[in-house]
Amino acid sequence: MYDLTAFQRDILYVIAGQSDPHGLAIKDELEEYYENEVHHGRLYPNLDEVVDKGLVEKGEADKRTNYYTITARGQRELEDRRKWEDQYVDELLSNSE
Repeated sequence: MYDLTAFQRDILYVIAGQSDPHGLAIKDELEEYYENEVHHGRLYPNLDEVVDKGLVEKGEADKRTNYYTITARGQRELEDRRKWEDQYVDELLSNSE
């Protein structure tokens, strides 16, 4: 995960949180989070990158639509990232409640 951009990590989180989302569903979710348009020219090369790294699997729903799922490796990477983040923010977040 250390070699991913923040945008690529966000893509992983979105895919992990949905059931086999297609590209436009991922785009919509990211646009809602970023409160900004996510262009196809940014989204799809980054999706291809996480697929190439073996973190996401790409399938074909039909001739025009692909869907994406997190691989076992991608899930492990997300879990490791979450543990790493938690060691720094758990105490901060529990103190703010």
